Amino acid sequence: MKNRLLTCATAIVSATALSGCGMLPGGGPGGRTVTVWLMQDSVSDEFLERFVTEYEDAHPDVDLEVTFQEWTGIGKKVTAALESDEAPDVIEVGNTQVAEYAGSNALLDLTLESMRDLGSEDWLPGLADPGSINGTQYGIPWYAANRVVIYNKDLYAQAGIDEPAKTRERWLEDTEKLNTGGNQGIYLSGQDWYTLAGFIWEEGGEIAVDEGGVWTGALHAPAAIKGMEFYGKLQALGDGPENADEQTPPQAGVFAKGDVAQIIAAPSHAKAIEEANPALKDKLGFFPIPGKTAERPCAVFIGGSDLIIPEKSRERGAAIEVVKALAGERWQKELARTMSYVPNKSSLASAVEGDAATAAMAAGATRGRATPNSPQWAAVEADNPIKPYMTAVLQGKDPEKEAKSASERITAALAE
Repeated sequence: MKNRLLTCATAIVSATALSGCGMLPGGGPGGRTVTVWLMQDSVSDEFLERFVTEYEDAHPDVDLEVTFQEWTGIGKKVTAALESDEAPDVIEVGNTQVAEYAGSNALLDLTLESMRDLGSEDWLPGLADPGSINGTQYGIPWYAANRVVIYNKDLYAQAGIDEPAKTRERWLEDTEKLNTGGNQGIYLSGQDWYTLAGFIWEEGGEIAVDEGGVWTGALHAPAAIKGMEFYGKLQALGDGPENADEQTPPQAGVFAKGDVAQIIAAPSHAKAIEEANPALKDKLGFFPIPGKTAERPCAVFIGGSDLIIPEKSRERGAAIEVVKALAGERWQKELARTMSYVPNKSSLASAVEGDAATAAMAAGATRGRATPNSPQWAAVEADNPIKPYMTAVLQGKDPEKEAKSASERITAALAE
């Protein structure tokens, strides 16, 4: 029975839907089927095939049934699944989505497993903290990704800059040198609020704070305003639009023209840059966003995924073991090497030392944080007041007044 399922799994992995095999719960003699939802493109067919094959070989009584889900509309789909009696056993979710799903009391408490089996004390805070609600761990960190500085090595050499900056003071100086002769020192759009968040955190500020269970906007606090001030200094050393985000136009395409020295982006943008301009192949460098001191990089927004188990999972015990395997050291290293992700612990970063881009990302991830851990945060991003606030300040309006207005809008959205 197991061989039949493995043959089917191999074929369906390539089709991104293991469920099409017709595998039934308990398909093997006395066996159990663990259903897993992963997000489209989160792992390669090759990685998934290896994991499924090896896991089933090591656990003869367990069959893994994996399906890939599209990110578009996933929130409603997961919410409906959690409420149903046909919930999958394991679900990959965005690290910032856990609070929203946990608010329905539909997730399994994984605190014990986190501490006893998975070494939760060493997890990257940007993955672990969003998965913890009021001290209960519902989301198990799986992988991370974050922004770094991508730079043009030729333009650096022309400016006489031998190595990337490690402090933001030096970074500003270098960027000013690069912003000459028809070249842009940096292309930074005026509404890249994820990058702004890191600068705010670096100053000790917050986007929003939890005050006794009530979330309020905090962009008007002095530290947060200082973060916006630094953003303005950096953004001025290039021609990025003040009234658009990094997707309008896509900054990888702008960088690919060859006259931009730096952008702040995930290393995955390198592929798009090289496809748009093959002449830049092997001309790209990467370094963590510099912090206020050389001892540590800047705080940075960290994205990625956590694994959750629905309270209504029919195979709780087996599902927990699958999550422990995916989040454990062996498969964390395999995932990092295969997909160029940051593993869930900084102690595992050695797995990507040979990959300059991912190594830079892993260094930055040690200072990674996520968006405010409110179940209502999605409402803020739906009509994001941070973007127009940034544009207003960059266009010369009063920073304190604009920050206060944006904070009020954040508070209102978090109270809905």
